[in-house]
Amino acid sequence: MSDDALQGYRQSIDNIDAALVFLLAERFKVTQAVGRHKAEHGLPPADPGREERQIARLRALAKDADLDPEFSEKFLRFIIDEVIRHHERLRE
Repeated sequence: MSDDALQGYRQSIDNIDAALVFLLAERFKVTQAVGRHKAEHGLPPADPGREERQIARLRALAKDADLDPEFSEKFLRFIIDEVIRHHERLRE
């Protein structure tokens, strides 16, 4: 593999990483709004039924995309746990 080819691959990875960061930022902006709504209306910070449906949906999407469903579940669980932590802080 030439250095030019490697550099091209790395540039693509860097672009994808940047897109992921911006997508996560947008997702957390929306989940923060959800957290404020829940806090204002006395709703619990976690919704286990929704979480399980989301995990099942993302596992199916991962499988369709040839991505390891176990990895996608761990990734989503990490995000969900962080969102719940934010929602709990908003209730304080």
